[in-house]
Amino acid sequence: MTLTDGTHQQLGDGRHQVRFERRLSHPIDRVWAALTDPDEIEAWLARAELDLRPGGRVHLMWLNTDEDGNRYEGADATGHVARLDPPNLLEYDTDNHGMLSWELRADGDATQLTFTATLHMPDEHVAMNVAGWHVHLDFLEEWLVDGTRVDWPNWPRERWQVHHDRYESSMRPIS
Repeated sequence: MTLTDGTHQQLGDGRHQVRFERRLSHPIDRVWAALTDPDEIEAWLARAELDLRPGGRVHLMWLNTDEDGNRYEGADATGHVARLDPPNLLEYDTDNHGMLSWELRADGDATQLTFTATLHMPDEHVAMNVAGWHVHLDFLEEWLVDGTRVDWPNWPRERWQVHHDRYESSMRPIS
């Protein structure tokens, strides 16, 4: 069984690692295109400038906004392609979002995706981060299934909020 919920662990060096596993009902080459074509990336994640080669520049500009229509401060990420093995591995090392890794494995006509984000962040931001990646991976699946592009100025905040509340409650230490 594939987990759709994210997992979290704090690493010994103080960084947090968020991990998701998803089985996507599309062939690996189709999923790879959704992860590497800037037009497709914007449909489910962020506006992307991507030099797809080891060491190539990466800039992701999140387009979702708060209730007042303002972009979130610090949401953009700039970095480089740290590892690249088409169509199985894509990894970015970024300033604001840490190390972002997408690992793909063909599973018949489907693809097994493992996404990992490893970064320094305050403990109180963990549930927010996990919920954010959860909805972005949901958006990826919707893009692959029926071509649904996220309307970023009107993105479904309520979906994020449901996941945030659930993750926050499950990650709260028991005293």
